[in-house]
Amino acid sequence: MKTTLKIDGMSCEHCVRHVTEALKGVAGVTSARVDLEKQSAEVEHGDSVSPDALKAAVEEAGYEVA
Repeated sequence: MKTTLKIDGMSCEHCVRHVTEALKGVAGVTSARVDLEKQSAEVEHGDSVSPDALKAAVEEAGYEVA
């Protein structure tokens, strides 16, 4: 499955790395591509991963999911 998240609060490449690591830390996530310019993330994951789990990981990292 693929989920796209709109993320607010990223301002630099450090933010991108932080969000990427947070998303990859969710069990079942196979890849995460975070785009600073688009302020979004594309996450590929198994069926057992809920959008709420992805949102929680981003928010724990200190960013907001729009």
